[in-house]
Amino acid sequence: MADPNQAAAYIADLVKRARAAQKTIEFASQEQVDDLAVRVAWAGCKPDFAAKLADFAAEESQMGLGKDKYGKIMTKVKGALRDMKGKKTVGLVEVDEEKGLLKYAKPIGVVGALIPCTNPEATPFVKAIWAIKTRNAIILAPHPRTQKTNKMAVDQIRACLKKNGYSEDLVINVDQVSMEGSTELMKQADLVLATGGAGLVHAAYSSGTPAYGVGAGNAVCIVDETADLADAADKIKRSKIFDHATSCSTENAVAIQESVYDAMIQAMIKEGAYLVQGEEKKKLQAAMWEDGHTLSRKIVAQSAAAIAKLAGLNAPANVSFLIVPETGVGADYPFSGEKLSPVSTIYKFKTFDEAVDLVNRITDYSGAGHSCGIHTFIDSRVRELGRRVKVSRIMVRQPQCLANSGAWTNGMPMSMTLGCGTWGGNIASENISYHHLLNYTWVSYEIPNNQPSDEELFGTLIYED
Repeated sequence: MADPNQAAAYIADLVKRARAAQKTIEFASQEQVDDLAVRVAWAGCKPDFAAKLADFAAEESQMGLGKDKYGKIMTKVKGALRDMKGKKTVGLVEVDEEKGLLKYAKPIGVVGALIPCTNPEATPFVKAIWAIKTRNAIILAPHPRTQKTNKMAVDQIRACLKKNGYSEDLVINVDQVSMEGSTELMKQADLVLATGGAGLVHAAYSSGTPAYGVGAGNAVCIVDETADLADAADKIKRSKIFDHATSCSTENAVAIQESVYDAMIQAMIKEGAYLVQGEEKKKLQAAMWEDGHTLSRKIVAQSAAAIAKLAGLNAPANVSFLIVPETGVGADYPFSGEKLSPVSTIYKFKTFDEAVDLVNRITDYSGAGHSCGIHTFIDSRVRELGRRVKVSRIMVRQPQCLANSGAWTNGMPMSMTLGCGTWGGNIASENISYHHLLNYTWVSYEIPNNQPSDEELFGTLIYED
């Protein structure tokens, strides 16, 4: 569907259907939307269906692993539902008697959501239950590589809606996939949820429609001399190999304090890492970047063994992930960028100040505003990192991609859309959640005058010349 006029007409019809459906729940009760959100979430989490969807997503995309995609559904969909449990999204949601303020939650209307090929299994369900909880309709536009996966997910959701007496068009699949169609969806929807590459997110922000986007991921993990090296190596491995690193949150770089550098390398090798250096590093770089700077699709979300074979490395057949020593940062050092594969770049640092500076240098080059992590038992270093780095989330002694988008073992909101702040070209520096899909009406009553005196505001400055 390359004809822009044809695409505009096609999307206009979908939006018209979605608007009509949204009107049917615009004034639904909190109890109604809460019940429906639970039912849709369960439709996605039924074990037989979830396993089928996960395996199909891996097969269609040719990226990642079915078992890990299944785990993603069971964590992210259930987690998103947990985060919404008991939360008010209908009518009067907040009262501040002291200030005389009432706050009413209102639906936005039609949400246009772009679904990435790296996470096509859980994302449709998470965004759908957000929309239902907030009384919106949602149109889900898949990546061309995972059109059938998106349809399978949306068909399951629509069957649930129909079974429970609601309009199926509360959740609509874009089945005529094209760049022109996605562009039109971003123009015609009331809000855009853009999860995907930098180009897509830029297009969302340029569409003229309010949008929540994400930035590129290129998480750096610091390992200092106090870290439990075995634990750190295990967590880095588990994060790095999960779904063959489809997540943009995995440890793309590991910065290790020099006194434990060799021991940490050995700890990672014990976890199945293969150290790539010398001529093999050159071979790997040539295989991973087609023109020196563009990441090859042949290696994205593939196993470490497959990448090693492609590059002609002498890695064992059971290799878990690849680690590559590096000293530089920037365009001349492609290993310092995002890799979307089970490959981590290894840096050495002397002082903690150098480590913090390294995090900022790497993320300034690639992954601005996204994430970093630290394995340390010196809490002052955690706080120093938090004060100085320009990222939106820091995981302490946790596996990065299994934690920063929410986990059962931390308090981060469960999400498939991670805002990266203005550092990453985003409006939000937090995990996007259901409450981002609401408008609010503020009602103000008159209260007693609370104007402070000049002395209270300015102190002794009012007595100075």
